Amino acid sequence: MKRPPAPDPGRRSRSTLRERDSVTTSTSGESPASTPGPIGSHMRTGPLRAGQRVQLTDRKGRPSTITLQPGGEWHTHQGVLRHDLLIGASEGILVANDAGHEYQVLRPLLNDFVLSMPRGATVVYPKDSAQIVAVADIFPGARVVEAGVGSGALSISLLRAVGDQGVLHSFERREDFRDIAVGNVEAFFGEAHPGWEVYLGDMQEEVLTVEQPGSVDRVVLDMLAPWECLDAVKTVLAPGGVWVSYVASVTQLSRLAEEIRASEGFTEPEAHETMLRTWHLDGLAVRPDHRMVAHTGFLLSARRLADDQTPLQLKKREKVSVVSEEDRAAWPANDPDAVWDEASLKTRTVSGKKARKASALSQKIAAQAKEVFTRE
Repeated sequence: MKRPPAPDPGRRSRSTLRERDSVTTSTSGESPASTPGPIGSHMRTGPLRAGQRVQLTDRKGRPSTITLQPGGEWHTHQGVLRHDLLIGASEGILVANDAGHEYQVLRPLLNDFVLSMPRGATVVYPKDSAQIVAVADIFPGARVVEAGVGSGALSISLLRAVGDQGVLHSFERREDFRDIAVGNVEAFFGEAHPGWEVYLGDMQEEVLTVEQPGSVDRVVLDMLAPWECLDAVKTVLAPGGVWVSYVASVTQLSRLAEEIRASEGFTEPEAHETMLRTWHLDGLAVRPDHRMVAHTGFLLSARRLADDQTPLQLKKREKVSVVSEEDRAAWPANDPDAVWDEASLKTRTVSGKKARKASALSQKIAAQAKEVFTRE
């Protein structure tokens, strides 16, 4: 099949789901005309409007997120709260339901939105998304490639970072995950992002039909076997560009690092993980909370070298012990026949039924969000 020409890197396009190998159509329909100001800003400021998500926190600190609708009601075992009490009001108010129970009303922040949105695949936690944006140095106007869209949590952070003038090309193997991600992203921004396009298929194959060699500023991968995309990343990533991969296990981390070193097309890979611990604050009782968001995944980053260059050989301290051949052979990262899939890595498999349910809910929330600007 003849490959179509790569798009103009300076082109701005609506968020579309392109036909590729019999994959068809957008799942969310046409969005209204773009709102004035930066993309999504109308969802974050001003009085509360119908179609927007709000977070209600009770006196025990338990948050609940709802979508405001004219004439709508929120029912709990503590009573009924009418949406009309909130529509047109300022956020930051206290409101009581018909039984007198009070709630604090605020728009959900990015962290709150991601943890409460419909999901199929496990989301990339905000603590990791923030690190990815920083480590990859995602800048306004950047051209970014992402693989492994999942539920769209990382896509939201990347799109906010590249801004209205940037481009994010995302690749996802599962159609149901793509639909969930599209709904969540459009629900967050209140409309389709002008620089986002989603493609169905394997990144290592599809990206070569979309991007020209050396045209991509940043690559972010969230997948089981990112080393399978090494040649594709090496082709499309510009010299000096940053590649960041999010992996869950030590074996994946080791395999990827060794493959990058062996390719001799990148700087020495660096890896880290982020653990987030909140603190309990009550007068003089100041201590760490008993629970924390600990290990969720590793981030491995490297930068692309020019084609005719080899990586600088860094000096290392001599190791006291030598790894035996028996130990080396037992390490899965050195086994070319090892299978890297959800079963072997003991990751959770998302059923089609759950994904379809999350997709329908995300599309519903997105449709309501798109009505925010048109109602005014």
